[in-house]
Amino acid sequence: MSHTTSSRHLPQEERNTAAEDLPPDDLPEPAPDAGEATADGAETTADAAETTPEAGEATPEQDAAAGEGTESGAVTAPEVVTESEAATAPEAATAREAVTETEVATAPEVVTESEVATAPEAATETEAATDTNSTAPTAPAPVPVPDPAPGWRDRHPVAARALAWTITVLAGALVLVTLLLPNDPARLTPAEFIRIPVEAIAGAALLLVLPQRVRRVAAVLAGVILALLAVLDILDIGFIEVLGRGFNVIFDWGLLGDGASFLQDSIGPAGALGVEIAAVVLVLALLVLTALAVVRLSNLMARHRVAAAGTTLALGTAWVLSAALGLQIAGAPVASRSTSDLVQARMDAVSATLKDEREFAKQAATDPYHSTPGSQLLTGLRGKDVIFTFIESYGRSAVQDPLMAPGVDAVLAKGTERLRAAGYSARSGWLTSATYGGGSWLGHSTFLSGLWIDNQQRYRTVTAGDHLTLTKAFRRTGAWRTVGIMPGVTKDWPEASFYGLDHVYDSRELGYKGPKFSWSTMPDQYALSAFQRLEHGRPHDKPLMSEIILTSSHNPWAPLPTTLPWNKVGDGSVYDSVEKAGKKPVDVWQQTDRVRTEYGKSIQYSLNSLISYVEKYGNKNTVLVFLGDHQPVAKVSGDHASRDVPVAVVAHDPDVLKRISGWHWTPGLNPGHQAPVWRMDTFRDRFLRAYGPHPDSTTPPAAR
Repeated sequence: MSHTTSSRHLPQEERNTAAEDLPPDDLPEPAPDAGEATADGAETTADAAETTPEAGEATPEQDAAAGEGTESGAVTAPEVVTESEAATAPEAATAREAVTETEVATAPEVVTESEVATAPEAATETEAATDTNSTAPTAPAPVPVPDPAPGWRDRHPVAARALAWTITVLAGALVLVTLLLPNDPARLTPAEFIRIPVEAIAGAALLLVLPQRVRRVAAVLAGVILALLAVLDILDIGFIEVLGRGFNVIFDWGLLGDGASFLQDSIGPAGALGVEIAAVVLVLALLVLTALAVVRLSNLMARHRVAAAGTTLALGTAWVLSAALGLQIAGAPVASRSTSDLVQARMDAVSATLKDEREFAKQAATDPYHSTPGSQLLTGLRGKDVIFTFIESYGRSAVQDPLMAPGVDAVLAKGTERLRAAGYSARSGWLTSATYGGGSWLGHSTFLSGLWIDNQQRYRTVTAGDHLTLTKAFRRTGAWRTVGIMPGVTKDWPEASFYGLDHVYDSRELGYKGPKFSWSTMPDQYALSAFQRLEHGRPHDKPLMSEIILTSSHNPWAPLPTTLPWNKVGDGSVYDSVEKAGKKPVDVWQQTDRVRTEYGKSIQYSLNSLISYVEKYGNKNTVLVFLGDHQPVAKVSGDHASRDVPVAVVAHDPDVLKRISGWHWTPGLNPGHQAPVWRMDTFRDRFLRAYGPHPDSTTPPAAR
């Protein structure tokens, strides 16, 4: 702490100079003039004059106090006023004005009468104050803060404004797209995105009236909900393209895992992992960006509340007028409420799904053949080796589409002649599958159970019960051994007990040592060869009923196996060179016509393998029932294709086909355009009636 000297002892010129050297901000407030002193101040001065010694004399205590105060550098108490000073008021006033800045800042209060009377005590208090002030820390001088460097926005204001407006426009476009995105691939046209969504108008009006904190939370929630609805729309588009139906939010989530497995089989583990990561990143980005977009737009409306309110009102008026007048753009209504309609449709679908689950459980528990004794079942097929075979994705398009049908029809025509030469006859018709484009197990269970199983929940319900299937009916009789050949099953399959199969040969038990052909674990010809080696060609004490699933015609139809001489199939290692020489899925799927062509070739291969097997290994007791499980995906079958699949019965014994003469099916393997079309779930009862006991011999089996 610096030492100062009272300005009272300085010449007038030095006092003035000292005051001028201070910065303007540091100048103290001016002390009141002596002439403005209060009456109390005058009394104090007069009293002091009466109690002090004569002028020029000071007591020892005053000298000591004055000396200590000067040495400490602190402001001391004002000197005792003498009689002469009291008598000359102007001089006292002058002396009072001569105070330095430090004295003014720390000047003691006006001396009262008691303080003057007790001068020694005052001196003592002054000393204490001096000691305290001498040790107190001095406030640090303020450090000047440099001005921050100009940011990018300051350096480039025009570009910054342009970027801000661009982001705002993109935010608005993102929100508009999520609101107007259709869930049907057929409606993905530009006209769908130039309409007025009523949800945007209602949302803007709500955000304008909400307080700031609530508005931000509402904006984030609105953005997340819009993004989730957009994800569901995208899932709908994908499911319609593949399965011919929309995505069910209750029971279709498990099918996403099947889709991932299909990708892995089609494009390899690395490619599938890349697609899965990209899908997750896109979903997360959509959630975050849509939320940020709604927040940005809501903040913009809050800053320009009047303009935003006017725009919202104008758009609302335009929407009402467009709805009233029925205005359209390229067939799409200008006044859109697609998001609201989709939300309502999804809520209705959830409600319908839950209701359907309860009703189907009751339906599955009711079976007219539930209590039928085995002795009364399938009496018309006793002693026959019956083979039920499903050909993957074998649909009406394969035999009637102008691009694919010529090759498939030629195989069917030639196969009919080959089988006839071997002593077999055939009848064929149409069944409407419960599924489309995929979900083969739904078609299998519908055909065998006699129940319409068009979703995963129904499948779980029926397979958890004891409803009678065709395959289980054979087992109930005790007259057949029942087996399954399932090359597409790669892990434990508990549903085998529901189907009533004594043994199931999955992909791990068929002994295949060759390469996979995309999704298909092995060629159809090898699966049939393994069936002959493991079951059909071995001696049995009872005939055989078998269910065989052929998978070579499964999507993506590349690479494809080729038909080999049966004695060359071996353990399947011969297919290594065939697989390497085949086409790659990514090459095939670049063009729609190429995909359809390869699909047709896969059906030809499966049909040739099956016909050749019956021709070589069949006998007079062989009965073959083969059909498709569903139509191929829309990329192959086309938009709005039917769900019909061909079905045929082949037998060496004429009596087998005679029993179904009332079905009016087309002779041969290729059903004609006029052949009957039945729902697939009706086949079980028709088949059991045709080959069961005849209560009334005068009534044809088909009529009962």
